[in-house]
Amino acid sequence: MAARSSKNSEPEQTPEQPNPAVVSTRQYDAGEGWQVGQTAPSDAFRALDAAGTGEPTGPVVHTHPGGYARQIVAKGQVITEGVRRELDAAEADSSAAEGEQG
Repeated sequence: MAARSSKNSEPEQTPEQPNPAVVSTRQYDAGEGWQVGQTAPSDAFRALDAAGTGEPTGPVVHTHPGGYARQIVAKGQVITEGVRRELDAAEADSSAAEGEQG
């Protein structure tokens, strides 16, 4: 008669050889910066239109500009795609305003 193999076909795991499917990979911090996934090095605010429309106006500043303002991101928080879009929009608005003046 032929010997039967066990129904469990997985090899036995020892403490020296952990199951590679269970070992988690290391995750490294992206560091500080203004790119998606990084942590904000400082607060970012943008003033809101004083006329009452609530539209953002002016450049991004890193301290509260006074009056009405929107905080885009707080220092130490992760930059998301939404934050990056707001920062890009502010930069585009600032570039357009400079182009009209000069």
